Amino acid sequence: MARIGITFDSAGITLAGHLYIPEQSADPLPAIVVSHPASGVKEQTAGLYASKLAEKGFVTLTFDAAYQGESGGEPRGLEDPGHRVEDIKAAVSYLTTRPEVDAERIGALGICASGGYVLSATGSDHRVRAAATVSGVDVARLFRSGPDGAQDPAVFQGMLDAAAHARTVEARGEKPDTLPLFPETIEQARELGGEYGAEGFEYYCTPRGRHPRSARAFDWTSIDKLAAFDAFAAVPLIGQRPLLMILGTRAITAWMGLEAFQKAVGPKRIHWIDGASHVDLYDREQYVGPAVEQLTDFFTESLV
Repeated sequence: MARIGITFDSAGITLAGHLYIPEQSADPLPAIVVSHPASGVKEQTAGLYASKLAEKGFVTLTFDAAYQGESGGEPRGLEDPGHRVEDIKAAVSYLTTRPEVDAERIGALGICASGGYVLSATGSDHRVRAAATVSGVDVARLFRSGPDGAQDPAVFQGMLDAAAHARTVEARGEKPDTLPLFPETIEQARELGGEYGAEGFEYYCTPRGRHPRSARAFDWTSIDKLAAFDAFAAVPLIGQRPLLMILGTRAITAWMGLEAFQKAVGPKRIHWIDGASHVDLYDREQYVGPAVEQLTDFFTESLV
């Protein structure tokens, strides 16, 4: 298997990606776009899944979202849901140009926030023949309602106040603050977000998963861009294309995956990974291994 660095355009912004190519066969191969969580980069969990699926015989492409990682775009640290969906479609376009890829056999995999983005992209792009998610969420609901869906609505209203203030500050020619994604310690993360918060801190802020280009803060305008976004609105448009959703039995966010699953009208399957939390499925081998086996079987059957 080879990994090569590539770039491609997404609505005028240059994205940086990694293309994983299996031992080449005589014929073009099926391919999978693998998209990273919010604040993540291509070298983290998306790269792990992409490399493992390439070992199974798929060409895989992972990339940094616009405004993040090694990709272009200003302001830095912007989480723009519309552009995130466009990034996935642009990645599909790039794959159609590669001689190693069978353009009629392209699938998409989204992890965490990209689970929602992949569902939206697949619903509106018929080139995606099959879609899968791992710990998939609608990141807009995550901010609006919290990981368990029980957050006080006043919390998000306060964030919208801060986003509005940031826009006013910038309009006056000043530099606005950014939205910090993580506190200083794991104890603070646990106090603020329970075990879900602590697990996110452990992955993104310790040697376990930390990467220097992974976002530690978002531009505040991310919040008002996310406010009215619905990652699951396009799920019925997936129609008869196959859908696989992989969830951990301990994932506090699983309610969102279940909601998306209920909206799907075609062939669909949920696979539960016993004992796994939301973040366990990012990199814990005892959970990632079974997830990759499920994904391999799913895409082998679907991308025919």
